[in-house]
Amino acid sequence: MRSMDCYPKAAMERAMKVQDVILRAMAKKITWWQAAEILGISDRHMRRWRERYVEEGYNGLFDRRQGKPSRRRVPVATVERVFALYREKYFDLNVQHFHEKLQAEHGIELSYTG
Repeated sequence: MRSMDCYPKAAMERAMKVQDVILRAMAKKITWWQAAEILGISDRHMRRWRERYVEEGYNGLFDRRQGKPSRRRVPVATVERVFALYREKYFDLNVQHFHEKLQAEHGIELSYTG
């Protein structure tokens, strides 16, 4: 686990808030459902955080993805190819039609949200 001084100030403050809410719920000053409401998370996620806090203490409250790339990240080469195609060949298409051309003619399968 990373040392605590490696985390940004915002992450430290978030972990302190979560710890405070968990401790209040453990002391039965609030219910676990209320704790989840305060933190803006689901009941199930609140149970996961409680388990991590019991097992790992304060360090268990930090985001474990910190500093790791997203699993869904598109490779840089693909992004550059898409931008080049749009600039050079498909500049006159709207987003939906451009997305369709990428799939049909170039075999580039990227998600589309429109």
